[in-house]
Amino acid sequence: MEKLRILVVDDELVVRESLGEWLREDGHAVDLAASGADAIQQAVARSYDVFFLDLKMPGLNGIETMAELRKGHPEASYVIITAFATVDTAVAAMKEGADEYLVKPCNPEEISLLLERLVRVKALQRENTWLRRKLDGSYRFADLIGRSERMQEVFAVVREIANVRGTVLIEGESGTGKELVARAIHQSGERHAKPFVVVSCTALTETLLESELFGHERGAFTGATARKLGKFELADGGTLFLDEVGDMSPKLQMDLLRVLQERRFYRVGGNEEIEVDVRVIAASNRDLREAVEQGGFREDLYYRLNVLSVRLPPLRERKEDVPLLARAFIAEQALELGRPVRDLTEGALALLLDHDWPGNVRELQNAISRAMVTSQGELLTEASFGFLARAPRRPRPWNPPVDLPLAEVEAQVLAAVLEHNGWNIRQSARTLGLDRSTIYEKIKRYNLER
Repeated sequence: MEKLRILVVDDELVVRESLGEWLREDGHAVDLAASGADAIQQAVARSYDVFFLDLKMPGLNGIETMAELRKGHPEASYVIITAFATVDTAVAAMKEGADEYLVKPCNPEEISLLLERLVRVKALQRENTWLRRKLDGSYRFADLIGRSERMQEVFAVVREIANVRGTVLIEGESGTGKELVARAIHQSGERHAKPFVVVSCTALTETLLESELFGHERGAFTGATARKLGKFELADGGTLFLDEVGDMSPKLQMDLLRVLQERRFYRVGGNEEIEVDVRVIAASNRDLREAVEQGGFREDLYYRLNVLSVRLPPLRERKEDVPLLARAFIAEQALELGRPVRDLTEGALALLLDHDWPGNVRELQNAISRAMVTSQGELLTEASFGFLARAPRRPRPWNPPVDLPLAEVEAQVLAAVLEHNGWNIRQSARTLGLDRSTIYEKIKRYNLER
């Protein structure tokens, strides 16, 4: 294990000397301090990798001492030690920035394991910082990563439209990173210091989404016990991101169009007109132009949203970004999960490049996380991604029933499609060639339950 320079701070002579001796036996360079003030003075003249701080000390306590030491040693690790162990003190120590928390009497073996863990985490942090700096050139823009020509084009568009006043429509398959693009546009523009507010248009019913967007007055409907500000008001001066805007009902499409045109609206149940200054960025995994042609989306709203546009390519069309993304996810997950994984083998990389990634970047990120949870070494191998290598199951031939009423057959088919799509109404409606309202009607008619 890497040898560390450590400062032990405790007002009890026996505790600090015994702890110092244990640490020296592991080969570390150790200094001792009897108080917070003494520790701060020593830390001015010498740098330290780890500070062990007693929580209860005369004068400055451990947390107060840690706050002062952190000003000069932000990269160091801090371990709070106390004989008075409670959940509250542990939570307080961790909230104030402590890396670890130990209870007296300390076990030497436990301390050795703790230091090994700290060394590993710090190494991962350094590696993650190095990777981010390496990517912070032409391959990274905000939280977007890509070296492919398609993604470089996206970066260029985002830079170009960041400060242009106008609504933005981001189109792309699920999992391609549409919200990340929206955040990049917001953070790169003049509104970056103002709120960035997200609304999922597919997660709520029409009534709830209306209240979510525009707010409501007290008594506007059953359960409205107090005034609630909507997302438009909360995003005033900043950016409102409407995710999956194509799933909005016709009524809400009309309401949204009015707000975009007039920049004012009424809360649900309200009489006072509210005026806002909000930049709207909308996203959809549907082809809204096609939806307009099929009558599922207002044409006038489409043109209002599509003043500026960004189209995100699926991951299968930018495979050269897979190694870059995979290694970025490994660095992030190693730090978050506390795993020693640093890279992947050539065989594992070939497997990732060969996969089509129907779930796009989100699926790749989940695959890396899953592989790292079960991995024991520093490299992810082909075996780590065995769940990707399985051949897809062939659909069984369907023999339609010939002894059931048509309504029963329809109920069974609808139930099967809903289960196959995880009860995603929009996807099921698309599969069956029906409107979502018809799907809801048939679910109710046949008493189908998830």
